[in-house]
Formats: sequence, C-alpha cells, structure tokens
Amino acid sequence: MFETVLVANRGEIAVRVIRTLRRLGVRSVAVFSDADADALHVREADTAVRLGPASPAESYLSLKRLLDAADRAGAQAVHPGYGFLAENAAFARACAGAGLVFIGPPAGAIELMGDKIRAKESVRAAGVPVVPGSVGSALTDAQLIDAAREIGMPVLLKPSAGGGGKGMRLVREEARLADEIAAARREARGAFGDDTLLVERWIDRPRHIEIQVLADGHGHVVHLGERECSLQRRHQKIIEEAPSPLLDPATRALMGEAAVQAARSCGYVGAGTVEFIVPGDDPAAYCFMEMNTRLQVEHPVTELAVSVEGRGRLDLVEWQLRIAAGEHLPFGQDDIALTGHAVEARLCAETARVSGGTVDFLPSAGTVLALSEPDGEGVRVDSGLTVGTEVGTVYDPMLAKVVAHGPDRPTALRRLRAALARTTVLGLDTNTGFLRRLAAHPAVVSGDLDTGLVDREAAALVPATVPDEVYAAAALLRQAALEPGGSGGPGGWVDPFSVPTGWRLGGEPAWTVHHLRVPGHAPVTVRVRGRAHDAEVWVEEADADGASGPATAPAPIQGSTAARSTPGGAPGGEGGEGGEPRIVRARLTVPPTGGPGSLPSGGGGARAVLDWGGVTHTFAYAAHGAGHWLGRDGDAWQVADHDPVEAALRGGAAGTHAGELTAPMPGTVTVVKAAVGDEVTAGQGLVVVEAMKMEHVISAPHDGTVTELDVAPGSTVAMDQLLAVVTPRETEERA
Repeated sequence: MFETVLVANRGEIAVRVIRTLRRLGVRSVAVFSDADADALHVREADTAVRLGPASPAESYLSLKRLLDAADRAGAQAVHPGYGFLAENAAFARACAGAGLVFIGPPAGAIELMGDKIRAKESVRAAGVPVVPGSVGSALTDAQLIDAAREIGMPVLLKPSAGGGGKGMRLVREEARLADEIAAARREARGAFGDDTLLVERWIDRPRHIEIQVLADGHGHVVHLGERECSLQRRHQKIIEEAPSPLLDPATRALMGEAAVQAARSCGYVGAGTVEFIVPGDDPAAYCFMEMNTRLQVEHPVTELAVSVEGRGRLDLVEWQLRIAAGEHLPFGQDDIALTGHAVEARLCAETARVSGGTVDFLPSAGTVLALSEPDGEGVRVDSGLTVGTEVGTVYDPMLAKVVAHGPDRPTALRRLRAALARTTVLGLDTNTGFLRRLAAHPAVVSGDLDTGLVDREAAALVPATVPDEVYAAAALLRQAALEPGGSGGPGGWVDPFSVPTGWRLGGEPAWTVHHLRVPGHAPVTVRVRGRAHDAEVWVEEADADGASGPATAPAPIQGSTAARSTPGGAPGGEGGEGGEPRIVRARLTVPPTGGPGSLPSGGGGARAVLDWGGVTHTFAYAAHGAGHWLGRDGDAWQVADHDPVEAALRGGAAGTHAGELTAPMPGTVTVVKAAVGDEVTAGQGLVVVEAMKMEHVISAPHDGTVTELDVAPGSTVAMDQLLAVVTPRETEERA
C-alpha cells in the first residue's frame, strides 16, 4: 500500500477519498485553487498544496501544477476523483512518466473508452449490443446532419470525448440540427477540449442503467450489479438507486456479463462503469451506451447495496487503491450479492425557474450561511460544504450527496425523503426541496422511470407560491429586531414607546408594515400588530403587477399550507367575509443556541419556531443583509427588503423597455449573435451565457429591434444583469 496519495480534485469527492485514505493509514495530500483555500477538502487532508488561480485551466486541469504538487508533497500515487482529469489519458501517462501511480485504468483504456466512437466499435466486436448511430470519427457538421437524416429523427448529439451530460443535445426537428450541433460543439470544446461529436438514435422513454465493474491487474474482472440512473435533468443524473426496480435476476446477469466483456475488450483495470440504454418495455433489448473509466458520482449506492462474501459496506475507493498497489481481487462473481436497497440524491447549487410549463435549472451562487446535514439509521452524506463556503460558477454545481439505505426500496425512499427534509443549506438556492418532492412522485415510488420523467413533471414539483408562514416568520424576525436592546434604563425600566406594540394613545394599536420580496415572486406586504412573541399578522396578497393589496380568495395552490384568502379561511384566522384581510394570531420563538431545536454547533444560523394560527412551523434562518434566509423541509427562501417607492420609479422607467433581457444566472457570455440595430424575431437566440460548463441561450421575447446590447463575448455577468433590450415593433411604429 502507498504511504502518501495526492487527491487531484476538490469538493465532496476529494473529502470522500481523503476519509478512506485516513482509515487505511495513508497520508493524504489535497490540492486547491485560490477559490478553495479554505474548503473542506483542504481542512480534511494531512497536507495541502496550492495550485493557482480559480480558473480550472490554471489549477485543477494543469498537469504541470498537479505533478509539481505531487513532487513537493512526496506522493507515490495520484487519485483523480471524477471530473477534471479523471478520464484524461495524457494525465495518466504524465503520472507514469513522473514515477507516480495513477489510481485508475491504463492510459490506453481511458483513450479507447473515452472516444465513444472507438468504444462502440470495440464492444461491438466483443459481442455487446450497441445503440444505432453514426460511424466514423471527426465528422463534419454536414456529415452529422446526413447521419441524423439516415438514422431518422429524433436523434441525440453526443461529444465523443466526455460525459456527465455536457454537450449532449436531443434534437427532434431536422431544421434545428445546425444550431444544436454548433452549441454541442461549443460545450464539448469548453468541457473537454475536444468538439468531436457523434449522433445516435434517440429511444423514447428509455431507462439509463449502468453496471459497476471491478478489475485487477491480473486478469480478474467482476461486476457489482447495476444502478438505475434514469432520473435526470439536462442529461445529468440527480437521483440514482441500486438495484434497479426494472431488472430481474436473469437480465441482471446478462447485462453484468456484457459489462465484464466490455471491460475486458479494452484491458481495463480498476473501478469503472458500463452504461446501457434500456427500453422500459423490453429490458432484454439493452444497448451499450458508453463506459466511464473512473469512479462514478453515484458509487455510494453500490457500496451500500452490495455485499462481498457476506460482508456489507463495500468501499470502492479502498479497492481502487488496493488494485493500483498491485493486489489481487480475493473474491469472485459468486461471492457478490445484493443486500437491501440504496438511493442517492445529488444536491446542486441551482435555481428552478418555471417558464411556459417547462423548468430551467440555472446555476446559483452564494455563501453558505447556515448548514445542517442529516444523519441517522441508513443515512449517509458525502459533502464538501462548511459554513462560509463560497459557491461560485467556475466549478460543477454539485455540492453534496444524500444517500439512504434500507432493507427494501420503500424504506430506502422513505429514509431519503426524511433525510432531505432535514437538510438545510442557507445562503444560495439548491435543489434539495425539489429532490424531496421528486422522490415522493408516484412514478418514482412505483419504479416506473424513464430519462424524460423529470422534464415532463418538473413544473409540478416547483411550488408556484411562497407559503404565507414564510413571509410571516420573516416579518416577525424583523419585528423582533425592533425590540429595545439591553435591560433598559435604571431599575430595568423600558420606554414603552420603544417597544414595537403599535400602541397609540386613545386609539387602536397601529400595524407595523414590512415590505418583503422573495426572488422570482411578486413583492408582498406583511402587517404586524403586537410583539413577535404574540402578534396579529396580515399577509397581503400581491397583485400581478407587484403591488400588494387586501387579500382576495384565489383557488388553493398545491404546496401552500393555506391559500391567501378571506379571514375565516384558515385556522386561527379572524375577520369578516367579502375580501376582508385574513388576520392570523402568530407567535415566534427562538430556542437558545445549543438547546433543543437549535442548529448543530458550527452550523451557522439559528432555529425559529412559528405558531401560525395554532399550527407550529420550525424554520432555520440566517441573517443576510437587511433580510433573512429561511429554510424548512429542504426548501429555502431568501426574503429580502422591498422598497415599493423605488420599485415604482424603476418600473415606470422600465415600461419603455418591455424587451429587457437580463442574465438568468451568474456566468460568462460566450456568444453574442446580434448587434444594436438588428431586426430580430421572437425566439431568436441573441446571447449565450455559460455557467458551470452549461450554456443558456437568451432569446428575443418578441419581434423587434435590438436597441441596447451591453455585453460582449468574455463578459462576466451577475444574475439579473441587463444584457440587451429588444424594442417591440409596435412600439417603434408608434414612435
């Protein structure tokens, strides 16, 4: 076994590898960019070496800097994790040239399986069925279009050099092929440094099932069963499980043997994954899709759901190390069995925005202000987060993985949902609440999965409104902050006029008004009468134009604890009928730090308990500027101050610019397709913004003229920054 291993990665996978190294008594070396100087993986390692600036090209993708770091730290081996250089044959060769052991497959196997075109030819020759598609490499745009026509629409464009969903494009209309090929090439070039594409037949409603293989350097290859990875968005997995609810033992054995043959065909050594596309109505018609020559993000579900020689809790990182050190696999295929069920959810920094019945999952950024990660029976968390972690848009958006294991699938899913509900990340948007709702979807519960399920159902899994109690809790936190500090004057006397009760001489107590707004939602006015620990609260309904007014009685909205309605419409409400305000008796208490109900030590933030009309709600919260972040059941809301006067002035000015286009996420402008004065049509792409290696096209909202264009390729933009203005044609005609 090695004495010192350098982990050439960051985030949760670096932490994961470092913890196995510690258990085995191996000294760990972390590497970091300037952006990660205080990251968790740096703190966990025995020693750490700075690589350079935040840019991956100058840090985690720099072969020279990584090899220099290994030399300075005295490492004998390098573990690449996944992503970055994990599937880079040049890096594997460079490690060998520097006298380092690359903890992964041989460079030749990486090269062969990393070229999806050659990989398909190789496994086909080994008798493994493959997806019909283009033949040959380095195809031009015209050749790709011809191949797509021959295969028949719809088709899937895929980068030959990489994975993880980056650069993949599903194209259903032949007219869109040219634009989608160009976009796929840009993403592939940015993510992998190679824009070679192939085209494959798209199988409608397919399932994505992969087989974990393990091969030593002495010709022994086994498989460790399958993982179901069909729950995806943007062709990227978000929930995975083992075993698949689809496969029977006979099909599992056939697919496992096909995966073993695929590994043998390229001389594979180490841990790898063979991915198959599987028709849901005919599992026996599985086809090879690709092989990932590295540890997979979802490897924990295999570790939890597989036993070897009757022993559970397999550690695939340990076996990567042992195989790289030259050890034999001491077990055979007959020694491997499934033990229960495991499900994993990937927590990502992203904002879900619903538009026209579809959901855009856009990268988010921010500082982790409060953090609470779940534990308990059958629950595991692989995380790279700490309070204070700065999450930007330079690296992959995945932050952590929550994994649950149980004796059967229903138990594992139930534990996963509960664990996600106990997960709190405040300071940036994440997909935690979305994942919890997805894990409760009837199709997921029944196991009726396919790779398009998330796209079809996503809009129904994103709440349309913010619950009233969220606004109430935020307003009462602000109300509590108005309390006089300290013990008052001599004898503990407190000036009654400084206490926020709304008391008035000879009159009814006045309301204290709080103007609040949650990004992506209209502003809301909350009126509070009394002190935070015993108050009347009136959450006014927001009009479509953003102005708040007396509540009306809209239809109840799924996911909201109570639709804003007339006073009698909720427990604890007071008032009359016919659009009168719904006034709710509320009490907010904050448990002492370290006491029952508080966040874990070092978790940042605090807990607040809201009695809302007789129903108790517990929130995690953290101050953020003049507002707060609040979290509950995996969801989080940034409730900020709203100035209605400023908004009215800004809105009046913006009325002349109905065609304002703003950045939907922080990122970098990669392409500008128009210029000031250009005539454009509705839906025409004007600007491309990239974040975390994913592109988002900003399109014209209507026919008109580009009258402003404030960015150029290479510009860094913040969320909601103005990019361009398209003046509608009718406005021009009136002028």
